[in-house]
Amino acid sequence: MAKILVVDDQRNMRTTLAMMLRSAGYEVDEASDGKEGADRGSKGAYDLVLTDLRMGGNDGIGVLRAVKESHAMTEVIVMTAYGTIESAVEAMRLGAFDYIQKPFTEQELLVKVERAIANRRLTGQVSLFATEFRERYKFENIIGRSQAIREVLARIVKVAPTDATVLITGESGTGKELVAKAVHANSKRADRPFVPVNCAAISETLLESELFGHARGSFTGAVSARKGLFEEADGGTFFFDEIAETPLTFQAKLLRAIQENEIRRVGENKPIRVDVRIIAATNQDLLNSVAEKRFRQDLYYRLNVARFMLPPLRERREDIPLLFEFFLDKYNRKMATRARPGDGVLDALSAYDFPGNIRELENLVEQAVALSGGGSITVDDLGIMPATQQKRHATGGGRTLAEVVDEAEKQAIEAALRECDGSRERAAEMLDISATTLWRKMTRLSITYPG
Repeated sequence: MAKILVVDDQRNMRTTLAMMLRSAGYEVDEASDGKEGADRGSKGAYDLVLTDLRMGGNDGIGVLRAVKESHAMTEVIVMTAYGTIESAVEAMRLGAFDYIQKPFTEQELLVKVERAIANRRLTGQVSLFATEFRERYKFENIIGRSQAIREVLARIVKVAPTDATVLITGESGTGKELVAKAVHANSKRADRPFVPVNCAAISETLLESELFGHARGSFTGAVSARKGLFEEADGGTFFFDEIAETPLTFQAKLLRAIQENEIRRVGENKPIRVDVRIIAATNQDLLNSVAEKRFRQDLYYRLNVARFMLPPLRERREDIPLLFEFFLDKYNRKMATRARPGDGVLDALSAYDFPGNIRELENLVEQAVALSGGGSITVDDLGIMPATQQKRHATGGGRTLAEVVDEAEKQAIEAALRECDGSRERAAEMLDISATTLWRKMTRLSITYPG
C-alpha cells in the first residue's frame, strides 16, 4: 500500500483529499501547514507528498525542498490555484513530479497520483538494479546518475575484459584512479596486482630505477639488485598517473616496454619478460604536449587505444547531491556524528564551480561535518561562494577566460543548431563533436533550441 502525505492549510480541502485517497486504497497522513508538512515529509517515508503551493508561512516550495533533500525518491505533486502556473513550473524544475490546477475532479487527481506512485516504484526498481549492478562490477565508489557517468560505467564494462591499453583524461579530482581500479577489478587480471605510480611524484633520476629496477652497483647507493614496479605488477595492471610528467628519454623506454612486453633493469643488458596491462591517466591535453614536443607522438598513439574522458563536476551538477550524501555518510561514520544539511546547503553546492572537482567536494564535506559539531550543516560551514561571485572575486569584476570561452562555444553551438534546423545530430557533425558531447555542452551552457 502506497503511503501519501497531504499538505494543505485549508481543513476542508485537506480532509476531502484524504478521504478520496483512502477510498482509492492509499494510506494517508495529513499536515495542516507548510511547516508541519516539511517536517513530516523530511522525517517520514512517503511514496508521494501532495502539497498546496500557496500556504501561510512555509509554502509548497519549502515542503518540496525539505522532502527532496531528505528523500530524493519521494515524488511530489503540487496543487495550484489560477494564476500560479509559473510557480508550478518552478516547482517542477526543483524536482516535483507534476502539478494539478484547482479546481480539479477526483478522477484527475487519482490519475496523477497513480502515475506518481508508478514512477516511484519504477525508480525504486532502477535503484535496486543500480545497486546490484554496482556491486557486481565493483563500482561502489563511482557515484553518479548523470548521462556522462552512465556512459563511463558502460564503457568500463565493455573495455575491462579485454587487454586493451587504456588512457584516462580529465581535470584533477575527477576520479581517474577510481576508473582505473574499476577497469582492473572487472578484467581477467583482477586477482593479480594493481600497481599505481604517480609520475609527478618521482624525480627523473629515480623514475627508471623505480619502474624497471636496477642491478647491484649500477649507481651510487645501489648496494643490491632490486626488482622494479613493472616486475611487481607482472600478470596484473600498471597504472601511470600523470603520464605527461615523464621525461622524453623515459618515454622512449616506456614505449619499448609496452610494445615488446619486456624491460631492462638499470645497469643490465638482459631483457626481462613482463605481462602487464597499461592504464595511463593525465590532466593535460596530450595532443598539445605532442605539438609542443613534450610528449612522444608514438607513445601517445600507443596509449590512446581505449579512451575515457571524465567530465568535470561542473558539467555533471546533477550528481552533486548524490556525491554529497556519499561523503556525508562516510565522514559521519568516521567522526561518529549525525550531521545533516541545513537550508540552502545543496543549493550553494550546486551553484559552485568546483575547480578541484570531486576531491574538493569531499574535502568540503569533511570540513563541514567537523565544523557543524554533528548537527545541522550551514552554508558558512562549507566556506564557499557561488560560482559567479567566485569569478568576480578572482578577476575584480571583469570577465574570466572561462567566461569568454563559454560565450564563444555558446554562439557556435546556437549558430550550428540554427543552420541545421534544430537537429542535434547534424549540428554535432558540423561541429565535429559527438552528439553526447553536444548534449553536455548544451546542458552546461543552458542552451535550448526547438527541433
